[in-house]
Amino acid sequence: MSSKLEMRKCILGSVSTNCYFLKNKETKELLIVDPADAPERIFDKVLEMDAKPVGILLTHGHFDHILAANQVREKYRIKIYACQAEEELLANPMANLSSFGPSAPCTLRADVWLNDLDVFEAAGFSIQMLHTPGHTKGSCCYYLKDEGILFSGDTVFLGSVGRTDFPGGSASQIVDSLHRLLNSLPDETEVFPGHDASTTIAYEKRYNPFV
Repeated sequence: MSSKLEMRKCILGSVSTNCYFLKNKETKELLIVDPADAPERIFDKVLEMDAKPVGILLTHGHFDHILAANQVREKYRIKIYACQAEEELLANPMANLSSFGPSAPCTLRADVWLNDLDVFEAAGFSIQMLHTPGHTKGSCCYYLKDEGILFSGDTVFLGSVGRTDFPGGSASQIVDSLHRLLNSLPDETEVFPGHDASTTIAYEKRYNPFV
């Protein structure tokens, strides 16, 4: 990781989702990846980090990754980034599974829709969105090349991949997405998934049974 990045994590919600906080230590600007639930805990983490939120990155639209997104956006008046292909799922409580979850049904519309390989600047970081369908139609990863890190959502886990039995899921697509990541990113890239522990591209090349 670069010297200007400070990263923290909260595990939030009913299925222990990883919510990441990326602070630029030079500007104190902050990005929040997958504000999963419990907005007050997210607000507390922002205060603890003495940071200024400037954006929200969504890896996909399932309820366990988005439940606090609207409240976080409203509090800080910031933009939500998501993959264009996820627009329909985010707007449909049945498809995003919030109709079946522990909270009220949730709908969401992003402020910035991204397409595959789009590169954008946020919080002083250069970020590339990689469209990685399989878990959902619009699942994506965020690659920070200069920092050597990837936020993989529910596409790639430590030694595994995400479920494909939800609406829009595809077993063949998620395997294709896994191979695309492993073939295009440096071995030393650190991978931070939506659940459980982090991994690296090199580890997944060697040990992921879906390769």
